[in-house]
Amino acid sequence: MTATDIPAARELAATLLNAAAVRSRCRLIFEAGRHHALTHFRLDLDQLAPTADFVLATMRAAYPTLVIPYHSRWRHFGVGGVDRWAKLAPKTAADAREQLRVQFELAVTSVLLDAGAGPRWRYREAGGGEFTRSEGLAVASFHLFASGAFSSMPAMPLRADAEGLAAFSEDQLANAFQVDAGNPLEGLAGRAALMRRLGEAVRAQPDIFGVQKPRLGGLADHLVAQAREGQLPATAILETLLVALGPIWPGRVVLGGVSLGDVWRHRQARTGDATDMLVPLHKLSQWLSYSLVEPLEQAGIRVTGLDGLTGLAEYRNGGLFIDSGVIVARDAQLLRAALPADSEAVVEWRALTVILLDEIAKPIRTTLGLDSQSLPLAKVLEGGTWAAGRRIARERRTDGTPPLNIISDGTVF
Repeated sequence: MTATDIPAARELAATLLNAAAVRSRCRLIFEAGRHHALTHFRLDLDQLAPTADFVLATMRAAYPTLVIPYHSRWRHFGVGGVDRWAKLAPKTAADAREQLRVQFELAVTSVLLDAGAGPRWRYREAGGGEFTRSEGLAVASFHLFASGAFSSMPAMPLRADAEGLAAFSEDQLANAFQVDAGNPLEGLAGRAALMRRLGEAVRAQPDIFGVQKPRLGGLADHLVAQAREGQLPATAILETLLVALGPIWPGRVVLGGVSLGDVWRHRQARTGDATDMLVPLHKLSQWLSYSLVEPLEQAGIRVTGLDGLTGLAEYRNGGLFIDSGVIVARDAQLLRAALPADSEAVVEWRALTVILLDEIAKPIRTTLGLDSQSLPLAKVLEGGTWAAGRRIARERRTDGTPPLNIISDGTVF
């Protein structure tokens, strides 16, 4: 690529850093599936209606009044019936904006540490219970943040600043997450490195994170400043995150000097330009976007257009569609193999999941007499497909593991 090509490549890179690109590229793969043209999986859309009924039963059991919260990290902070944030909030500054910054810092660090834990890892909370998987990671990361591990200012532990994040070590993470030979955590080194790169990204972008003692919570001020008449589109949250946090992702596709993050290759996503075969999914960034909605709304900002974001291409939502027979492996051996996250089979499964989440939301809303405003995807996921994916995994396998075995480096799921 010549120097004159770089600006054009950067413009093309920007076209992949949004939720609309996730939908459009995943739709290419879904349509190939509808026409039996995929290599690794086939679609059985006759199974979508019974799968929707299964999700509805799960939703009604958990939320009989259908008052469903957003799918976000804040649900996990309350696991075990303990409102951990309510206990921590009084320790923050009385200033509402400072509390918003702290909420952002807690949510961002926790979500970025939320990649799959693996089947053997456990976290034992002092004076509390034992938690696994996402709930365990949430509780562990909550206490890690509250301990001041990401702050460079001992007198102000409830902050995550550039200096504190950049100095974070694998040993710190292992100690905080109780990792040892008998309690292994997948992707330990990758998670710690992600925190350090997050610190570097905060330091490198003073326009977002501040000049003096730059901190992750500067993102809250940046987003509030984008609101117009007290309203902020959900897509603006995601697009800000994809630009601001793009440099933290390791070893990913780079186009025109722009790190694209959760973007992978699939032969069916043909475009004929420099983005040919690239499929954006942006799972962690969208999960994080959903997790920032509640703090913003509590601060008086109305987040609009939630369904501008997509469903999350991860192993509970995607596992639901495999376990229910909507997505069928062409070779059963695929369900027994250890698959790298960048393998075409994993990209194919994740892309199908994104579109199927849109598709399954339609009959669920119709049955309930609701629309996308009253039951956005953020609630369909929570109610919902994520919970149903976990439920059916436990019914199919005693250990509740997902149907696909994906090799995790701690930075994708």
